[in-house]
Amino acid sequence: MTWDFFVPVCVGDLVKTGGINQYVVQDVVPAKQLPSHLNKFKMGLRSQGPSCILEHFDTGYSVLQHFNSLELGVKEDTLELLVKVVSDLAVSLPTALTSTTFSAAERKEKLNAVKMSVFLLCKLTESLESVSYRQSIVTAPGKGSKKGKGGGEGLLQWDSERERVLHALVQLLQLDIRSLWSLSLVEEEFISCVTCCCYKLLENPTISHVKNKPTRDCIIHLLGLLITKYNHLLGASVKVIQMLQHFEQLSSVFAQAVSVWSTEYGVRAIIGEVIREIGQKSSEELAREGSGVKAFASFLSELSGLVPELMIPNISVLITHLEGESHTMRVAVCEVLGEILVRVLCGDGLDESGRADRDRFFDILQEHLHDTHSHVRARVLQVFTRIVNSKALPLCRYSEVMGLAVGRLVDKSINAVKSAIQLLAAFIAHNPYSCKLSSADLKKPLETETAKLREMKEKLEGKAPVAVIKASELWAAMEPELLVTVRTTLEPTSEAEEENEEGGEVEDEKPEDDDRATAVKIAQYLRVNKYRNAVKLCVKAHSWFPESEMFASLSTVTPESLMDTLGLIFKGSDEDASDASQNLPPTPQKEGEKEGDEGDLKKQEMLVQYLRNMETFSLQVEQAISVINNMLYLKTTSVVQEAVQFCVTVHEFSVANSVSGVRKMLPLVWSTDAAIKDAVVQAYRRLYLNPQGDTVRVKAQTLVDSLSELMVDASLGTIQCLEEIVQEFFGSGSNLQSTVIQVLWERFTGKREASVLHKRAAVLLLGMAARAEREVVLSNLDTLCSVALGEKVTEDFLLARDTVITICSITDHVRQSKGAPFRLPQDHQLFTCLTQAVADGVVMEDPYWQSFMEQAVRLIYFLAESPDQLCSRLLQRSARLLLDQIAEGGEVNKDVGQIHDASQDSSDQEEQVNCVCLAQLLALCGCVAFWQVSHLERSVSAELRRRRGETEEREEKEKGPGSKAKQLANESAMEEELGLIGATAEDTEAELIRKICETELLAEDNLLSAFLPLLVKVCSSPGRYSHPQLTTAACLALSQYMMISPSVCEDNIRLIFTVLERSTLPVVRANSIIALGDLTVRFPNILEPWTQNLYARLSDEVPSVRQTAVTVLTQLVLKDVLKVKGQVSEVAVLLIDPEPHIISLALNFFNELATKDNAIYNLLPDIISRLSDPERGMSSGDFNTIMKQLFSYITKERQTESLVEKLCQRFRTAKTERQWCDLAMSLSLLSMCERGFKRLQECWECYSDKLTESGVYQPLLTITAKLRRGAKPQFKAQIDDFEKRLTAVHTRGLENVESPEMEENQGEEGTSETTSSRTLLPTRGRQKRRGQTKSSVSSHGDDSFVTPQKSRKAKKPVISFSSDEEEDEDDAVMAESETPKVTTPISRTSRRTRLRN
Repeated sequence: MTWDFFVPVCVGDLVKTGGINQYVVQDVVPAKQLPSHLNKFKMGLRSQGPSCILEHFDTGYSVLQHFNSLELGVKEDTLELLVKVVSDLAVSLPTALTSTTFSAAERKEKLNAVKMSVFLLCKLTESLESVSYRQSIVTAPGKGSKKGKGGGEGLLQWDSERERVLHALVQLLQLDIRSLWSLSLVEEEFISCVTCCCYKLLENPTISHVKNKPTRDCIIHLLGLLITKYNHLLGASVKVIQMLQHFEQLSSVFAQAVSVWSTEYGVRAIIGEVIREIGQKSSEELAREGSGVKAFASFLSELSGLVPELMIPNISVLITHLEGESHTMRVAVCEVLGEILVRVLCGDGLDESGRADRDRFFDILQEHLHDTHSHVRARVLQVFTRIVNSKALPLCRYSEVMGLAVGRLVDKSINAVKSAIQLLAAFIAHNPYSCKLSSADLKKPLETETAKLREMKEKLEGKAPVAVIKASELWAAMEPELLVTVRTTLEPTSEAEEENEEGGEVEDEKPEDDDRATAVKIAQYLRVNKYRNAVKLCVKAHSWFPESEMFASLSTVTPESLMDTLGLIFKGSDEDASDASQNLPPTPQKEGEKEGDEGDLKKQEMLVQYLRNMETFSLQVEQAISVINNMLYLKTTSVVQEAVQFCVTVHEFSVANSVSGVRKMLPLVWSTDAAIKDAVVQAYRRLYLNPQGDTVRVKAQTLVDSLSELMVDASLGTIQCLEEIVQEFFGSGSNLQSTVIQVLWERFTGKREASVLHKRAAVLLLGMAARAEREVVLSNLDTLCSVALGEKVTEDFLLARDTVITICSITDHVRQSKGAPFRLPQDHQLFTCLTQAVADGVVMEDPYWQSFMEQAVRLIYFLAESPDQLCSRLLQRSARLLLDQIAEGGEVNKDVGQIHDASQDSSDQEEQVNCVCLAQLLALCGCVAFWQVSHLERSVSAELRRRRGETEEREEKEKGPGSKAKQLANESAMEEELGLIGATAEDTEAELIRKICETELLAEDNLLSAFLPLLVKVCSSPGRYSHPQLTTAACLALSQYMMISPSVCEDNIRLIFTVLERSTLPVVRANSIIALGDLTVRFPNILEPWTQNLYARLSDEVPSVRQTAVTVLTQLVLKDVLKVKGQVSEVAVLLIDPEPHIISLALNFFNELATKDNAIYNLLPDIISRLSDPERGMSSGDFNTIMKQLFSYITKERQTESLVEKLCQRFRTAKTERQWCDLAMSLSLLSMCERGFKRLQECWECYSDKLTESGVYQPLLTITAKLRRGAKPQFKAQIDDFEKRLTAVHTRGLENVESPEMEENQGEEGTSETTSSRTLLPTRGRQKRRGQTKSSVSSHGDDSFVTPQKSRKAKKPVISFSSDEEEDEDDAVMAESETPKVTTPISRTSRRTRLRN
């Protein structure tokens, strides 16, 4: 063989004339003749083996040339032949390569065969892959359709054949075929041919799918062979980077490949090369679109998860990206650090370098918890969550990282907040402390142990000797300075000076008894730094003791000899002392005591540090719980779900105060969001309704215990919410149900020991069970009466109250059952116990009696036959008991009817009545009056309708079948007639009930009427009846009496508003607001003139009163009972209230009001005018805060445009600079658009003369700055012109810029509209606080304002009240002339319609 085959760069190069002895394709076979030539190729393969490729190469090359025009069968035959050739070469080459008779010609022949076959197979594979990819794109939409015979089958076959091709190449290349080449240098073109085929296959979008895992593994294995044996390392690293930039789906594939190459093939350098290439990418390059930054980030994250230990040597290259602009790369680097910390740099066995790296990586992660990009913050929090879950966070960093996580709870990003909650949950789940202790519980133990540590330190310091420094160490320290002193002393010129300085101190010294004493004195001089004295004494000592060996070297005094002597003396004395100490007998007991004390001290220090860390952790957990509990009512569903899960986690780990969050999330069972409601229900099922235990009995006890703990000290609202969940459990038919009920009865009756609180919880849980099954309570009424309502009822009115609530669960009102009403006879034991308990409690001073009484009266009206008779006897009995109590004080017994006479005729008698008992009697009267009205309008009315319906049905049945045909013939007419008859009947029933309320309930022979004068007298004379409980009860009872009829309401409305204004008790004012809200719903026409007085309570001095007022007004306004008028500005003032809860209520009011069409838009001009009134005195900061919130509800472009015009027109009537500034600031808060800006320009004349004020000019500049962002060039030019105009007028004045317009503006101002007077409020003037409104608020009329118009009424005087000390009994009641008159009748639905509802 005289020619050589060179792998071409391009396929077409083989038909061109090459160099000397270079193979060139001689004959390109036509497409039609290829099948016959392939048959010859096949026959040659059978006869000659793989060497036949040398003769039939042109046939394979022709297939490549005509590939697009060939049939599928020809391509498949060619592929099969080439795979066979390569496989046969892989089988035959090992024998040839190891043969000793392998000639150069044979080597050349085998080399050409290898290169030809591999070249053809790789190129054909690439072509088939391209066709397969194109077919997958074309057929992708029709997944369900049947595939065509040609393309579909070919695609399917290629998926299975691809692996055969790769296996054949692997078998061949894993042989040592490099010896076929000269000097074993494999040409680059051959390697590129194979690698290009591999990378072409990797470009398939589905290569990362699970079904292609075998193909993926073969490619990785083949490339690994090329890297290790054929020097493809550099090329592979470059290709990885290039393909990641263009094919994002390859990140996971290349991460797996690089990890395999670095571990299984031992090519660790590949990681360094790839990471270095990524690290060298500039920040600007990564910021460009299409830079592959997402693929790079995903690649690094997945690679760190596979081989984290190999990432550490190259991590410094990646850390530079933490300062770059690409947040995606920052996330990837942080995830790499997290993997390293979790899997490599963890545990206690790290060396110093490993600990340093670990601390550095943690510092980096903590820094990026404050990253500018929210995605980075969220992912770093997730990294820390994984670290904590893996227990890889050092204990010393717990407090620091947890503090950062708590700080992220207020992050603006929802994802960051969710991740922070997850991290805190992980901290609690994997904490090294006992979470059951709260910070308050830890405070005392910490103080005790700290004091103990302090005592131990003081004790040890008293025992411990002073630390002694060796003489040799001291000598080394003093030697330089001493040498200078020696030389200075030995100089003859300095002797006279020294004598003068020292004053002959040394000369005067007398010789010691011996040389040893002198040496000790020299040593003492040296220790106290008297170097001159020591040197001179040493020189004289030689003359004193010439025979002493200690001073023998001083026969010739030189600096060296003197230093040697001093050193011998100084260090020798230390050695003597040490020798002496060594000669002393050892004291092992003292040494052991010392070591023991030091060990105890270390243990105590560790204990104190542990307690401190524990206290810090507890404080952070409590802070986190407090913040996350407040997140339960956010609008973002995902955050609420995370908060609910957090509450579950902390409760499961028994964290202190965890019950607070569990209780707080309970009202979410009423959420309209199904996801939130389901999360809460599932949480409670997990915590309380799926108990753990070996037996059913144990499970039931556990369930009862957990529910009881939740209900202890729970509010009524919490219990109502819990009913929704517990009722579902009792209605589900659980196998625990009967056992749970049995355990509850055992607790309630005392068969099992239980506290009073748990007894109350048990009886309430029984009531919840009774909602699902009435017999649970109905069959045990005797037990309930004997245990809670029997002789010992007065000992625990709270248990009695809860028992009454439980019994109420069997009534029709609670169960909403239809049919005949379920009621018990009056002589039932239940009512006997109730009336006796209520009556006996009237003359007792129990603080819990009133709550029991209210529930008892409610139950009587719900469950008893003729409850009015029962309550009448109850009132008589209670009044008689009170009179008997008075009689015991020396008064004569009186009848019930004498109470009224006594209150008028004998003031002395009233002074002897117990105020608490009288208050309780009045409270009972008011409660009976209220439930009597409710009984008439609900129970009696419903029973009348039911009976009428039964009568009509019976009459229809009696008509017989003969009337049925006639009824069908006149169906439409009959339906209309029946409707009219029904309406008339309902109106008659409603009129009957109304007449009973107006004429009978408070008739002279009715017991309720006897107490009304007394109620009026107590309420109208607060100076005389000043007892707080009496005043509270009387005012509440009077308001309940006023619910009976319009006449009673009209007679006492002035008095109740007087109480609202005058009372010094916040609870009375709050109760009055609630009562007036109910009266407003019942008698809207009577209460309408007094609306201003209700709004005035929004400025009350006491937060609880303001809170009650805003709650009541919110309900009245949102239910359309009150018309929304300008007084809403008083609610707006609450947006800056000092109390956060009141601010949230005000926000809720406006959030709900914003759902009504244009409500806030219509009110805004009037609110602005009221709040900017100079007489109000509101600061500009508070005004801006309120307006910023209100303008956030203006989202429609048309509303914004209209408001711009209205506010600009308002400049004409504004009289003060402050009003101008407020209007300008309001304009700047609008989300202005191009149309709004045009309207602002059109209204130039309204505000141009005010621009000299900075408070007007600066907000308008803010508007232009906002509009300029993202504006089109043409619109931006208009903005610039407007801004220049503003600046010119501001700096030079309007008269110097536009004098004609100024004159016109002045003319318009001269003819401005006059201001209209406002109606005076019938309220008492009070000191201003927090910018509250005065009794008279002036506002300027403006036809352009779309605001609710007030009723036209005469100006009313402000009512003032004298003090209690100066008033008579009736002075506190408003005069008739001071009572507002009804001006705007409010249309009401008929009583028939209301009764239906």
